[in-house]
Amino acid sequence: MARVSGVQGNPDAQRINETLLAGLRPGRDTLAIAEKRFKTKGVTTPDSDSKAKEWRDDCSGRFIRLELDAKSLIQSVTLTTLGLKEGKCSDRRADFLDSKNWVTGQGLRIGNSEDRVIALYGEPNSSGPAEKNGQELALLFYQFDWAGSDVPQVMEVLCARDTGRVMEITLAFPSL
Repeated sequence: MARVSGVQGNPDAQRINETLLAGLRPGRDTLAIAEKRFKTKGVTTPDSDSKAKEWRDDCSGRFIRLELDAKSLIQSVTLTTLGLKEGKCSDRRADFLDSKNWVTGQGLRIGNSEDRVIALYGEPNSSGPAEKNGQELALLFYQFDWAGSDVPQVMEVLCARDTGRVMEITLAFPSL
């Protein structure tokens, strides 16, 4: 990971880019690596979109979504708790729900505070209100183009506006 001086006019601040989400590296890892990590059981192709794969827990509304290119190279990884709960609950917990999978390379986790996001990555390049599945959110958008073209270029973090807790993280190569 690259560290570069100068965040938004503050020459003493350090910029930190992110290269890893859910143990996967967008732009480097393939679907085969994700299937080995999360198992092939439970993987779906949502909305007849052959360039995306998901591991979904319909009981909790949690899922991991991968966007792929034509060669099955991962272009983006999204971790979210903003899925629609369908009530299909089972006693067995899905392999991909293990907490070791729900973290960035810098240690950001779903459920962390918005303050933790800023402590890890600095002030976002842009931020503002957002909405998903009827929930009011705050969007934090980070661009990592300064770190070079061989690393993921952007990260979006969605936090619940009422609690300030991280609800969704997307890391994308080369861009969203």
